[in-house]
Amino acid sequence: MSSDAWFHRIKSAQRDLIKLVGGIERAAEISSVSPSHIGRMNNARDVDMMPLSVVYALESECGVPVVTQAMAELSGRRLSDPEAELKAHVGVIASYSEVLQKAAALMATGAAAIADANVTFTEAHAMDRDAAELERKISGFRQALAVVKATGGGRAELKVVGE
Repeated sequence: MSSDAWFHRIKSAQRDLIKLVGGIERAAEISSVSPSHIGRMNNARDVDMMPLSVVYALESECGVPVVTQAMAELSGRRLSDPEAELKAHVGVIASYSEVLQKAAALMATGAAAIADANVTFTEAHAMDRDAAELERKISGFRQALAVVKATGGGRAELKVVGE
C-alpha cells in the first residue's frame, strides 16, 4: 500500500460514517464538534482526521464500526461479532428442531393415511402439504448450516434458562 493510501482509506470511511449518521449537521450534534470541523473531516482533500472520541461517538450512534473496520483492515485484521456466531449456532439448533417437527408431522400424516392401505385424495393432499413444509424447513436448515460453515464452525455456548 502506498504511503498515503491509508489516509484515503480512512477519509473514505469517515465520509461513509458521516453519511450513516445523517450528514454533517447530525454528526456535529452527536459529536459536539462544529459543523465546519466535521465538514473538513468529510472533505477528501482536507487533512483533518477524526479524533477517536468522534469516531466512537458516531459509530455508537449508527451501530456500524466503519472507521474502526477500515483501521483494522489497514493492519491486516478484521473485526468479528461474537453475537453473530452465537446467533448462527442458535439458528442451526432452531432450524434443526423445525425440520424434526415437520418430519414428525409428515410421518404422522403418512402413517394415518397408509394404515388402511388406501390413500385418499384428502390424505394425499395433507401429506403433500406436510412434505412441502418439510422442504422449506430443510432449506432454512441448510442456510443456517452454511452460515456456521462460513464462520468456521465452533461450539455453541448455549445456557439452559433456570439453572
